[in-house]
Amino acid sequence: MKVQETEVQTDRILTVPNIISFIRLLGVPLFLWLILVPEADGWALVLLIASGISDWLDGKIARATGQISRLGQILDPIADRLYIAAALLGLALRGIIPWWLVGLLVARDVLLALVLIPLKRRGVVGLPVHFLGKAATFCLLYAFPLLLLGDSAGTLGEVARVLGWAFALWGTGLYWYAALLYLEQARRVIRDYPVRG
Repeated sequence: MKVQETEVQTDRILTVPNIISFIRLLGVPLFLWLILVPEADGWALVLLIASGISDWLDGKIARATGQISRLGQILDPIADRLYIAAALLGLALRGIIPWWLVGLLVARDVLLALVLIPLKRRGVVGLPVHFLGKAATFCLLYAFPLLLLGDSAGTLGEVARVLGWAFALWGTGLYWYAALLYLEQARRVIRDYPVRG
């Protein structure tokens, strides 16, 4: 029987993809410090790019080596969400992005967190990740480094700002569209499965 690409293949905790995810998590407070305290935008940008590359790399390694683990499936989206939250907070506090964009993205995550409450009462701890959700995260993780680079003067800054806003708006739209798909999945689960115990 062929194992699906996203199916758990190991219960090991200490795997190369999980180590990469742990390192990504350690970079979140460092990124916030870099962008807010010394305003070392170059280093913050390098860290965001490294996070994006490592996000792709840990998934690639996990699939190629049969190291897809339940822990990895939890850590990877947590790292994504924390980087998005840190980038939103840092960019908003610096005045690079408006607070309404922060509100739109946070409201979506709060909505989905509330939907998890009735799902957990039915024994469901999460919904399958949808391709559109991954695409939205991809767009947002590209948008933030570009918007940070777009804060600099000159032609490069202008081009980066335009591209950054294109990724940010497209990513936000996809983020909410994916949320609607998750809400529909949740509605079906709530309809079809009784509350446990």
